[in-house]
Amino acid sequence: MLIRLLDIAHARSGDKGDTANVGLIALKPTWYPVLVEYVTRERVAQHFAGQIHGEVERFVLPNLCALNFLLHGALDGGGTLSLKTDAQGKVYSTALLRMVIDVPDAAAEAAGLPALV
Repeated sequence: MLIRLLDIAHARSGDKGDTANVGLIALKPTWYPVLVEYVTRERVAQHFAGQIHGEVERFVLPNLCALNFLLHGALDGGGTLSLKTDAQGKVYSTALLRMVIDVPDAAAEAAGLPALV
């Protein structure tokens, strides 16, 4: 089953120098295990291919039902140096929420996930 992150999570992002920071928070605690399993460091790096020039780090925050990603090399030097329109990385959260994950039907139904229509 294809699931949009927008339908099961919300996100916030910002910057620290040349690194964008994106927090992804499950809308329901029962959906958090799906985020942990299917929103991997590799999958996020693939989603942002061509937009970031460094590695992606992932941190698991179970007490918040959240994941945190550091996108290194995302801001062309950071807010004071970059000529990017979004030099503080504020739109990376919206961009991550556009990602679609493929969850096996049985797991999606067991978690009560909304299917992509």
